[in-house]
Amino acid sequence: MTTGTGEALGRLFDLGTGWAPVDLDTSNGATGKRVSLALANYLTYIVMTGTGGAEDLTLDLQMHTAYTSGTSADMDASGAATATGVDHYYIKAETALDNDESWVKVTQSAASEAVVVGATYGAMQKLIVIEIHAAMLADTYTHASLNAAITTSTAQLSSCLYLLHGLRYPRKPTNLPNLLRPGAANA
Repeated sequence: MTTGTGEALGRLFDLGTGWAPVDLDTSNGATGKRVSLALANYLTYIVMTGTGGAEDLTLDLQMHTAYTSGTSADMDASGAATATGVDHYYIKAETALDNDESWVKVTQSAASEAVVVGATYGAMQKLIVIEIHAAMLADTYTHASLNAAITTSTAQLSSCLYLLHGLRYPRKPTNLPNLLRPGAANA
């Protein structure tokens, strides 16, 4: 099915807000907004940060049984037996990001947290990408989110976008459903 347009938005992907630009230090981190995976197979978290100190940046993947309230858990086997954690993420980092950087794959044991080591990356601007498949959520969990926290008190600006792809029902951008509650009227 085509949307009648060559535009990628709606045909290949949709975007949502994880968190708007925030200082992770003064706001005690960032609590990511929820997004439904009912209409997409994949969710890519895109986090951008400014420079900070030597503190670690912890990105915590969460899953939820509802668009509000419900049950929330870490997105790994400790959160729910049928969930799968992430075993890698990608990062571009440099004192000043200017698009000449290469992606670096960071591997880890499967977990709901991805830790960006401050001793290595703290003094750099960072672009971090974590991808999940909808099947990584535990049974009965329908929504995902990403939270961020730093370990010490140094200013660190950050923002996060959610990129949903593998759309199950491509549409014109103006006809894309509500990302929080597909089927509900867009507010």
